[in-house]
Amino acid sequence: MPVLTSQEVRTQFIRFFEERNHRFVPSSPVVPIDDPTLLFTNAGMNQFKPIFLGTERPEHVRVTNSQKCIRVSGKHNDLEEVGHDTYHHTFFEMMGNWSFGDYYKKEAIEWAWELLTREWCLPKDRLYATVYKDDSEAESLWKKVTDIDASHVLRFGEQDNFWEMGDTGPCGPCSEIHIDLTAGGDGAKLVNAGTPDVIELWNLVFIQFNRHADRSLAALPAKHVDTGAGFERLTRVLQGKASNYDIDIFQTIIRGVEQRTGRSYGEAALQPAFRVIADHLRMLTFSITDGAVPGNEGRGYVLRRILRRATMYGRKLQMHEPFVCDLVGHVVNTMGDAFPEIRQRQAYVEKTIRTEEEHFNRTLDRGLEVFEDLVRALNKRGRRKISGDDVFKLYDTFGFPMDLTRVLAAERSLTVDEDGFSDLMAAQRQRSREEGKKKFISRSVDWILVGDQQKSKFLGYDTLESEAAMVKYVREGNQVQLVFDRTPFYPESGGQLGDRGGIRVDGFQLEVWDTQRVGDDIVHFVDAPEDMDLGRVSRAHLGVSREWRNQIIRNHSATHLLHAALRRVLGTHVQQAGSVVEPGRLRFDFTHFEKVSESQIAEIEDIVNAQIRENIPLKHHRDIPFAEAQGMGALSFFGDKYGERVNVVQFGEFSKEFCGGTHVPATGYIGMFRIVGESGVAAGVRRIEAITGSVAQRTVRDERRLVQRLATTLHTHPDGVFRRVEELVDENRELRKAVAALQVASLAEQLAVFVEEAPVVRRFKLVARRVTVPAGVDLKELGDILRTKLVSGVGVLAAVNGDSGTLLCVVTDDLITEEKLHAGNLIKEIAKVVGGSGGGRANLATAGIKDLAHIDRALSHVNKLLK
Repeated sequence: MPVLTSQEVRTQFIRFFEERNHRFVPSSPVVPIDDPTLLFTNAGMNQFKPIFLGTERPEHVRVTNSQKCIRVSGKHNDLEEVGHDTYHHTFFEMMGNWSFGDYYKKEAIEWAWELLTREWCLPKDRLYATVYKDDSEAESLWKKVTDIDASHVLRFGEQDNFWEMGDTGPCGPCSEIHIDLTAGGDGAKLVNAGTPDVIELWNLVFIQFNRHADRSLAALPAKHVDTGAGFERLTRVLQGKASNYDIDIFQTIIRGVEQRTGRSYGEAALQPAFRVIADHLRMLTFSITDGAVPGNEGRGYVLRRILRRATMYGRKLQMHEPFVCDLVGHVVNTMGDAFPEIRQRQAYVEKTIRTEEEHFNRTLDRGLEVFEDLVRALNKRGRRKISGDDVFKLYDTFGFPMDLTRVLAAERSLTVDEDGFSDLMAAQRQRSREEGKKKFISRSVDWILVGDQQKSKFLGYDTLESEAAMVKYVREGNQVQLVFDRTPFYPESGGQLGDRGGIRVDGFQLEVWDTQRVGDDIVHFVDAPEDMDLGRVSRAHLGVSREWRNQIIRNHSATHLLHAALRRVLGTHVQQAGSVVEPGRLRFDFTHFEKVSESQIAEIEDIVNAQIRENIPLKHHRDIPFAEAQGMGALSFFGDKYGERVNVVQFGEFSKEFCGGTHVPATGYIGMFRIVGESGVAAGVRRIEAITGSVAQRTVRDERRLVQRLATTLHTHPDGVFRRVEELVDENRELRKAVAALQVASLAEQLAVFVEEAPVVRRFKLVARRVTVPAGVDLKELGDILRTKLVSGVGVLAAVNGDSGTLLCVVTDDLITEEKLHAGNLIKEIAKVVGGSGGGRANLATAGIKDLAHIDRALSHVNKLLK
């Protein structure tokens, strides 16, 4: 069999299952949609999680794909091994096939064996199948429907062969396929031993139970198959390579690193650096393409760490300037056909990485200085181990990965306290988990069924009122969640807040204070009297607040016009990176690398308001095929989940976007658009805040009143307010200068008295006094005056301003030369008395004062120092 390319491996896998009636579904983004429990998509099943949980019905009962995955945190965190072994990665592809209540163990096992051994001709005597210790059915099927050596079917416990989504929820036994890559083919004892010589290729998960909080298991009404085959590992085996990094998809990137750095991958000592950079480059390219940006929290923090780790390894290749950004094209060339989104956003990814690299290179140089300081301090104390605290500081503050600190330490014959570092990392992860729990509100509840279970039908595009039959509810005290067979209430999605309004039922009028989508259900959140018997409710009248909806749709439609205007003014690299649509305002995050200027903001406002005045009617293309929407040139909105059929919102030829939200019937309904804020959110992401309609109108009226009041107060015309304010500012500045000059002159006279009264120490005068320095007067300027008036002497002034204070020391030039006195050295000793620190030049130095109560003792200490 000829050697397959990586592209052929992926294609053949998908085609194999398409021939067996599986529907191909595109990979979901690596930034999860509507799943706050995950930082990144880490398995092929993530996008099908609602189906396993029973909150959504599948469009197809058999599907297949190759899912983009990132694993850099939690239990799947092998970051330290990445680049140093042959098979761990931060980014990888998980090829899979799924059955949602259709076929089960027999077909999954039979097809996996057929693809591996008949289609790809892997040696049967080198393959092992593991099954859960209690899964006799899977063990029997392996021996019945395949020709695997019976002794190669091995049983393992829960840790290795029982898959769970979480502490509770769908779960089941799994069957893994491993390949023996040992030289002698005798690796049976190495299965599940965590060695690269016998590695897992494919995991077949049989989801048949539901795990309860008490750890008990209950059978699910439908059984599912969820499989995951490691794309890079399979390609390595099929290409006969010794390492994942030797396959074509990685070697193309590694050759690009060689070209950019001038170093050779053939140098064994440099290979980990090449591998880390190649791996991390893929992770960064895909995560930034899918909407993540480097930052200080959550997934942004992870991206920043990964990029810094790649940059650090670049230093091993003598790269001291941004270079990772120049390698993105190699990832695009190898993977852009399978994942066209990375080609579309290549320029944006490159610029995002370059901006972050430039910033980190400055931080990195400081981190290396800190490391050298640590080494010097250890040598001075005669110690040979860097503490866990210091290792964590290098990691957390300066982005030093543990393995790099270990290498730098080894070069200086030092060790590191890895246990201490691990404890601190564990504490940080615990804090992150607790913070995540605070932000995530679980909506997993035990519903009470009233009517037939069915998908909620949304009517809110066409009406704000409807009659409906209640399907189910759940109550906790007065708080109640209701689901109906149909509803005009829009559930929160894509940045648009959920509708509010009222429900009239059984003689009660209930206020709906939020609406959310949970799987196929549209859930209405209400407060209901505890004596209300919801079990008797069958019909209800639902009504959305017209005022709430009208304010929402004005702002939502305005985001579409704003997006189009931004792309016209700033460039087509602009894409939405998030939004919030509320009754009183809208917030729109977008990709851009510079502050939007005032003139650009004005132009954007003008364009949007021009479209509003045109009163362009809405064309709402509903439930059309995804491909047709793309063919229209519609833009996709960040944060929305798209199925095979989608909605497109169109306002003429100005704006066409995928969107499931509610909108104005024509742009004129927006009334007015005003931008009220522009700011940076993260590297490469800007934010615009704006208002519309009556809110914008009130703001304009308030601003006009303010200008009129200012004009009256300043005795000028409204057009002259700014010029008059400028004149007053200039006048105030000159007055401040005059006052400061008078204050300095007065203090100079006081300093002259200090010099005249100064005692002589050794052969020169010493001034050590308290002074009061008014705001706006430079203490160093007083120091220069004092040094001049001393002629030959030392001066120390203590200036107190509220709860803080400053020490200043001056030394005349003759004493610097003849007596070897140094103001910087003196101030350090004086400052110790008041718990401060400082330094400076030989003739002038300053220090802070922490303990104000000891100022007089510090001033008297000067005399002792000089004597």
